[in-house]
Amino acid sequence: MRNFIITVEGKRYEVGVEEVGASEQTPVSAPSPVSAPSPVAPSNPAKGVKVLSPFPGLIKNILLSDGTRVKKDQPILVLEAMKMDNDITAPCDGVVSYSVKKGANVESDTVLAVIG
Repeated sequence: MRNFIITVEGKRYEVGVEEVGASEQTPVSAPSPVSAPSPVAPSNPAKGVKVLSPFPGLIKNILLSDGTRVKKDQPILVLEAMKMDNDITAPCDGVVSYSVKKGANVESDTVLAVIG
């Protein structure tokens, strides 16, 4: 995955591009996100099921407090991508521990939360 910042009609967008069918290569360092808040480390990432970002986007809303008990398929946060809001749901029953903050820009496969 390589990250690019693109300007279209005066608006800046951060995009991630993955080459399909590429052979294993040494990773190329990518530029840092533009003024993105830093993700917060999960309290105990070793125990529980990781909730990964399915695509790059902006954490628009955190729907529950850290430590809240959730049910499988319950929405836990809203990820905005391409001006569309996407509910990210719990993959299992448990207690949610967030790894990101509202307003953070995330890449694909970023750990958003851990359900333990």
